[in-house]
Amino acid sequence: MRFGWALAGALLLSAMSVSAEPLQELRVLSEHPVDGMRGGNLSGLAMCGSELWAVSDRDDDQIYRLHTADQVWQAEALHIDVPPVPETGLPWGLRSRNWAASFVRGGDLDFEGISCDSTGNRYIVSEGHAAVLQVPVSGPINWLKISPMMVREARASGMLLHFNAIFEGLAINPAGDQMWLAGERQNRGLLLIKRQQTVWDCDGRCVLLSEGGKEMQPPQFPHAKAVDRDFSDLSLFNGKLFTLERNAFQICRRDAQTAKVERCWSYAAELLQANRRYSQNFGLEEALIVDAEGAWVGVDNNFGPRADGEVRPIVWRFAAPEGGWSAKP
Repeated sequence: MRFGWALAGALLLSAMSVSAEPLQELRVLSEHPVDGMRGGNLSGLAMCGSELWAVSDRDDDQIYRLHTADQVWQAEALHIDVPPVPETGLPWGLRSRNWAASFVRGGDLDFEGISCDSTGNRYIVSEGHAAVLQVPVSGPINWLKISPMMVREARASGMLLHFNAIFEGLAINPAGDQMWLAGERQNRGLLLIKRQQTVWDCDGRCVLLSEGGKEMQPPQFPHAKAVDRDFSDLSLFNGKLFTLERNAFQICRRDAQTAKVERCWSYAAELLQANRRYSQNFGLEEALIVDAEGAWVGVDNNFGPRADGEVRPIVWRFAAPEGGWSAKP
């Protein structure tokens, strides 16, 4: 029995340990505070053509176009008239807790990610309702008709079971007919749905990945400990799915059809420098765009100041890794 407990402990420590092979560190090129977001709490970024768009999880009635000519960016609000949210299969208990929380924090819809197709249509994921809003270039704003099989399959796999741990990011392909969604934590996971005439549905299966467990925070984190594995945003680039994994302070490249991880890069050395640290005991990065030259990463700091006193949301520009995003380990 003692041997069995020892073996179980060794396996647990192994599962939580940091890879012996250190990850290549990404390098910050620039840093941009964002002014003008009414609710603060920048929770998603998307590049639509040449325009950069953002959402806040505290604002239900507007999204933001970011003006990026200067070092400090200015957010311009676009009002949106959101229709009633459809039934998605999310249990009443989770929806009611979100409704109650909205009176304290603001944001019943809890927008947590934004993505664009090649024609400029914007897609926004609501964590509070496990739903996706389409804001087209022209025409009425609407909720996508998503098969309830998606939520049922996700919950059966262990995802979407906990309040404030539902969908945290999304990515859509340029053609606008395939969409990936990121389940945040406990379990974290990745889902793929496809547009089939008027309904978005699973193509065989929705869940590409569902996993629980913990992993160690990077050694630069003060009093590093084992924390829940999580996803906080997604970006699709060159046919690969990139996941923002804020508790591990890393970006990972994954196969878009299987979700298998291919390579990860760390940003801990840059964002855990003393002047950039926040007092919260977990990662705060919630927005990701990957492109050929690098990546944009945005923080949802919950109005909390970082060590140098900055309270505005921040977006960082990282250089692409040595060898590019497609480089093998």
